[in-house]
Amino acid sequence: MKKLFCLVLALSMCLSLVACGGGSSSGNGGGGAASSGAASSGAASSGGSSASTPSGSQGGSTSTPSGGSGDTIKIGVFEPLTGDSASGGNKEFLGMQYARSITPTVEVGGVTYNVELVTADNGSTTDKAPSAAADLVGKGVSLVLGSYGSGVSMAGGPIFNDAGLSAIGVSCTNPNVTAGNDYYYRICFLDDFQAHALANYVQGELGAKTAYCLGELGNEYDQGLIAFFTQYFEAAGGKVVSASFPTNNSDFTTYLNQAKSEGADVIFIPNSISYITQILTQADSLGIEIPFLGSDTADDNMVLSAVAGTNVKLYLTTFYEEGGDPDFDEGFKAFLNSDPTLMSSNGGNDIIAAVSAMGYDAYNVAIEAIKAAGSTDPAAIKAAIGGVSVDGVSGSISFEPVNGDAVRDFAFIKTADTAAGQWSLVGKTTVE
Repeated sequence: MKKLFCLVLALSMCLSLVACGGGSSSGNGGGGAASSGAASSGAASSGGSSASTPSGSQGGSTSTPSGGSGDTIKIGVFEPLTGDSASGGNKEFLGMQYARSITPTVEVGGVTYNVELVTADNGSTTDKAPSAAADLVGKGVSLVLGSYGSGVSMAGGPIFNDAGLSAIGVSCTNPNVTAGNDYYYRICFLDDFQAHALANYVQGELGAKTAYCLGELGNEYDQGLIAFFTQYFEAAGGKVVSASFPTNNSDFTTYLNQAKSEGADVIFIPNSISYITQILTQADSLGIEIPFLGSDTADDNMVLSAVAGTNVKLYLTTFYEEGGDPDFDEGFKAFLNSDPTLMSSNGGNDIIAAVSAMGYDAYNVAIEAIKAAGSTDPAAIKAAIGGVSVDGVSGSISFEPVNGDAVRDFAFIKTADTAAGQWSLVGKTTVE
C-alpha cells in the first residue's frame, strides 16, 4: 500500500513541478548556515542556542520565514528529552547530533542545504506527544526522526499522517507504530522479533521453564512485549506468570517476592529505564538471584550503573554492541568528550548506547531520502523513503513495502558484567 501511495505522490509532484517551475516547497525556511564546530555542529537551535545544552532542556527551534534564501532544510527531532524516558531520548538525539557533525549539509538539485535539527520534547508521555508532533509540523520540517518510546510514537503518529509529513522511527519497536500509518517508517527490529529471540535464548541457553513478566499497567510497549514473549515462551512449552504495576509505582517488593514464590526461572521486565533501575536495585536488596530479562530499553548506562557491584543477573536484546563498528565508536566517543554538556546528556560517561548508533543511522537514512527525492518537499521525500537502502553502523537498513518497517533479521544479546561495570556481548541471534 505504501509503495502504491508513493507512486501516486511522485506523479502528482512531477506535475506540480512542471506547473511551478520546480524547486522546493515553501515549508523550508531560509536562515544562515549552521555552525560546524565539534561540539555544536550537530546541534539544533533551541531558542537560538546550541542543542548541546544540558540533558533535559526544552527543545525547539526559532522558526524561519518561508520563502527565504532556501539554504536550510529542517529535520524534526521528536524525542523524550524530559520525563521517564529522557535518558534514552537524549542518547538517541546524541547519535543524530554526531551524524550531523559529520554530514552538516546535503546537496539537493545543485544547491547545498545546511541541515538544521529542530527538536520537540514529547515529555515521555502520550498526552504531550501530539502537541510536540504538531509543533514540528508548524515549524515546517521536511521530515521527522523519532521517537524513543513506542507509546509516544503512536500518539504523535496521526499528527504526522494528517500533515503528510514522514517520520522515521529510530527505536520504537511496537508493531502498531507503523501499522495503518502510511507516513511512519522505522529502522529498528519489532517487538515480536525481540520477544521471540529472548524466549528462544532463555529456554535454550538458560533452561528456563517458568517466566515471570512484569509491566506497567496500560503501557503499550510493556504489555505488547509481554504478550509476544508469552506467545513464544508458551508455544515452546514454558509457563508464564504475569503482573502489572500502576504508573508511578516505586515499591516492587511484592512483585519480586511473587516471582520468587511462583518458582520463576527468569523475570522479564520490558519497562522504562526509571522503572528498570528501581526494580533491579530492590531485587539486589532482597537477594533475588533469578536472572532478569530486559528489552532494548534496558541497554542504557543508567541501568548498568544500577547493577554495578551487585549480584544481579541481567540479559537483554539490543540493536548495537560497542565494538561493532570501531570507526563509529572512536568518533562518537571523541564527540562526547569534546563537550561536557554532551557527556552529561550521555549519563556522564562515554559508554555507547545502542540507541545512539541507531540515531546516527536514522539521520543518514534521512539524508539519503532527501538526496533520492531531489527536493526538500515533504511529499517528494515521502515518495523516496521506501526505496532507500543504507549500510549503517547497526547493520543494513532497507524498508519492506507493506508497513515501512525495517528489514532486520538479527538482534544482539548481551549481559551486564556487574563486577567490571560494563556490558558483555553474549552473541548475535536470529529467529526461524
